[in-house]
Amino acid sequence: MKAKNKKKPALPDKLKRRLYPAVLELFADNDFHQVSLREIYQKSGISPSTIYRYFASKEELLFAILDEKIGEIGVLVSSHIQGIESTREIFRKIFWVTMDYYDRNIGVAVTAFITVPMRTWMKEKSFVRGDAASILAEVVERGFARGELDPRLDRDQILDQYYMYCYRQIHLWYFRGMTTKLVDSIPGFFDLLWKTISPPPAGGTGTGDMVNKSRK
Repeated sequence: MKAKNKKKPALPDKLKRRLYPAVLELFADNDFHQVSLREIYQKSGISPSTIYRYFASKEELLFAILDEKIGEIGVLVSSHIQGIESTREIFRKIFWVTMDYYDRNIGVAVTAFITVPMRTWMKEKSFVRGDAASILAEVVERGFARGELDPRLDRDQILDQYYMYCYRQIHLWYFRGMTTKLVDSIPGFFDLLWKTISPPPAGGTGTGDMVNKSRK
């Protein structure tokens, strides 16, 4: 009779403070397959036996970290948009919170968007983590109800704009040597984003018309 896999215990905070920065630095500075558990325990000062007590592999360790760290964005977004009425300003604030988080957590940004192979990450729950996405979806539905978003677009099309701009700006920032702040990129694209998703002027042709035509 096969023994059932036992659930690993939760990693104590005192170990997180030593392990997380070491792991993120290693993966931010190296290709995914170049990082070994040996390097992780050497850099963190945490023994292999201790690491294996909580994680079965370097992949499990890394994705647990990304899951937790990316989840922090949703918490921050939720608190920062409280009291803001305008859908436009809520979107602006969501971008600011997201980019500011990655500015302050460069290891998370580089590891998540540059280092980790998409095929590998897509198999993990952190790739489809719904914290920030669910908040943004609520903002979109509220924006539709208030008449502040183009009704010819659907929710997923608008959510795609958020992810598209986040990915694009982080990739450009990394390619250019990370010499600027991600939050400083927002003015360069936000007006275009808003023009894309807001209702067109009366009698005008907006993005929704172009999208609907492309479907025919």
